[in-house]
Amino acid sequence: MLFNSVHFLFFLPLVVAMYYILPPKFRWILIFISSCYFYMCFVPKYILILFAIILIDYISGLTIEQVHDKKLKKFYLVFSIVSNVALLAFFKYFHFINENLEGVFKVFGATYTPTNLDIILPIGLSFHTFQSMAYTIEVYRGNQKAEKHLGYFANYVLFFPQMVAGPIEKYQTLGSELKKEIKFNYDNFSNGFRLILFGLFVKMAVADNIAPIVNEVYANPMEFHSLEVFAAIVLFSFQIYADFYGYSTIAIGAARLLGVHLIDNFKTPYLATSINDFWKRWHISLTSWFREYVYIPLGGSRLGNAKWVFNILVIFFISGLWHGASWTFVVWGLLHGAFYLFERLFNYLFKVKIKEGFSVLNLFLGIKTFVLVSFIWIFFRAESFEKAKDIIKAFLKNWHVPLNQLQINYALFFVLIIIITDVLLYKSRIDNWLHVKKPILRWSVYVLLLFLLMGMSGMDNLPFIYFQF
Repeated sequence: MLFNSVHFLFFLPLVVAMYYILPPKFRWILIFISSCYFYMCFVPKYILILFAIILIDYISGLTIEQVHDKKLKKFYLVFSIVSNVALLAFFKYFHFINENLEGVFKVFGATYTPTNLDIILPIGLSFHTFQSMAYTIEVYRGNQKAEKHLGYFANYVLFFPQMVAGPIEKYQTLGSELKKEIKFNYDNFSNGFRLILFGLFVKMAVADNIAPIVNEVYANPMEFHSLEVFAAIVLFSFQIYADFYGYSTIAIGAARLLGVHLIDNFKTPYLATSINDFWKRWHISLTSWFREYVYIPLGGSRLGNAKWVFNILVIFFISGLWHGASWTFVVWGLLHGAFYLFERLFNYLFKVKIKEGFSVLNLFLGIKTFVLVSFIWIFFRAESFEKAKDIIKAFLKNWHVPLNQLQINYALFFVLIIIITDVLLYKSRIDNWLHVKKPILRWSVYVLLLFLLMGMSGMDNLPFIYFQF
């Protein structure tokens, strides 16, 4: 089920109404059934994979807490992690591994016949495995008591507002939120609806109107003028931001209607002054997950500069591969890692100190970071290295091709809206920002968003980009 569908428009109010009608002790059953139904609207049989993840990590958590031998604890933790990674590897990377094995065998003059299996990647499997693994790791570390109620743990993995693309939550926060006895609260409803309305606008009016232009240019880049290719490169930056930011905002809003608070996943990433700053603002929950469960266990920056550089590149390598089973995603991740290291070295050598707030230096650094990130996005968006090469080649060499009549100005209108809202919300969030405004301003914003949403939404009911990860 998509957030931007009529189906969800009926589903969410029904679930919310039943949630507040039911006695608190039965609400977990409603959340479980609703979440299962929500997920099964995609591919019903794949709910069994999530049930497997739930059972593996539920039993692992209980066992880790009960045994006292450190080696046994570690064994069950490794069992949990390997099981999750194996499921993810099979469904997401089976074909990728097969293709690369075939190439390796050819290099050595041997023959390898790939096994062809009809495997479809379950929606949001990368998110589910990461969130579930976080639980067992926290139990192993002693930061989290093992959950004895299977239903509550299942809801932590399945919770429908964030079950497909996050934000990735710890059980310490989301688990306790799902157990609270929530009473009807006006602030929860008003803030929840504000977030949902704004998220739908950002997704359907902004991202979905930019998508056709980006798709057309990326399909046949050599047919377009260099300026149009550059426009498509920039527009994709805003398309993927509006798409994922819109999803996350709707997720936070939908959860808020049920009295559940989810963490923010974005904080104006295109106002970042560096690659490091960008990743503190973009997909914040994923960045935090990698830092806590991969970077720090690898040693972080504690084991010398050479090991630190290695650890940074490993994190960005895994991040790229997490996003997609293709070497283009790996290159995308490693480019971020390389520029991250270069910026850190540059700042160290030239004693550059960046202070928060508006300044000419920060404005320059913000533009630099946005341009850099936009060009790195080429490898994320392109379907292959050949397509990425064509995009770069068309940008550099197609100055002689006549300009086509693309609706770039129309798309730039929505880009301007995103820029303005990011500036306004630099230190806030849309619900909190509106909460302190006078009623006439709040309702004027509601009416404007509804008008733009109804009048300018994209014609196609496009899925969210991050659903494929």
